[in-house]
Amino acid sequence: MTALVSGIVEDARELLKQQFELFKHEVRDDVRKIRVAMLALGVAAGIGFVGTLLLGITLGLLLNALLPALPLWASFGIVTAVFLLVCGGLCALSFFKLRSIDPLNNETAEALKENVQWITKPK
Repeated sequence: MTALVSGIVEDARELLKQQFELFKHEVRDDVRKIRVAMLALGVAAGIGFVGTLLLGITLGLLLNALLPALPLWASFGIVTAVFLLVCGGLCALSFFKLRSIDPLNNETAEALKENVQWITKPK
């Protein structure tokens, strides 16, 4: 009987160890994917910043050409205000999307937690 209980406990420990290793692997994989995505996002943000700056200058000059009575500074001010409103909306959208992420809400973490509870508090 003791050997049977000892075997069950040893199997539970081995299962817990394997699940912990799987969990670590999944976390490492997620971190790697996030790192690659953030690098691409950073490069895209840099290029987008330069493009947006040039677009703003172009639109300011275009607005001034279409409405010659409007001072040049007012044309650039209008274009800047529109860009800032769009930026604020995108920042708010990003904030709400990021709040919905729960990185530790996955099946491996739940199974690991259940096994730890089972081993530490057997019925």
